[in-house]
Amino acid sequence: MIESHASDDAPQPSDRPDQDDGRERKCIVSGEVLPEARLIRFVAGPDATVFPDLARKLPGRGIWVEATRAAVDQAAIKNAFSRSAKTRLTVPPGLSDLIERLLAKRCLDGLGLARREGGLVPGFEKAQMTLRSGKAAWLVEASDGAADGRIKMIRAANASPRPTAVCGAFSAEELGLALGLDNVIHLAFLAGRRAERWTEEVSKLAGFRPLLPESWREETRNGRGV
Repeated sequence: MIESHASDDAPQPSDRPDQDDGRERKCIVSGEVLPEARLIRFVAGPDATVFPDLARKLPGRGIWVEATRAAVDQAAIKNAFSRSAKTRLTVPPGLSDLIERLLAKRCLDGLGLARREGGLVPGFEKAQMTLRSGKAAWLVEASDGAADGRIKMIRAANASPRPTAVCGAFSAEELGLALGLDNVIHLAFLAGRRAERWTEEVSKLAGFRPLLPESWREETRNGRGV
């Protein structure tokens, strides 16, 4: 990737009408101007340590990197953070792993908030009916759930009149803790503003961990899934 030595925290004009606010920034690794939704903002802490500002609210001049593990690792290896800030900055060890954990927490917190607002439909039968009705934007499946039930749910998602994305990035325990429920395996995430915001967060997470376990892809290749 081509490096950019300049940091640009000023919004770039957008030529993409599908972006809600039209704000774009330049990735310090590739030099490409991208929507903020596809970037991670970093700031320098009081001790001159690079810190990810996932909410994009911390004070200070932002340093923007594409929301992928490869881009963040390149920024650290190539000393791009310091060059962008025009001062020496310390990159903490395991920065990409830290971002993955923080993004995962934000996604799980988003599910918990959606449940409190009535935006999630848990349970096999109810979630399946919601998928078939075309009301769901996402099917969230526990990564460690049984294959038979998961395959049926994914088929229902694929047959939905509304395009429905599938996420299997979290275990049943993680989902249960986030929602305050026991034995959470199948969730339908109703379409709406909350789902749109969650899509942004989980799309960033996809740059750091697969949203679908490899074993699920094997099921598809073996003809068990669709």
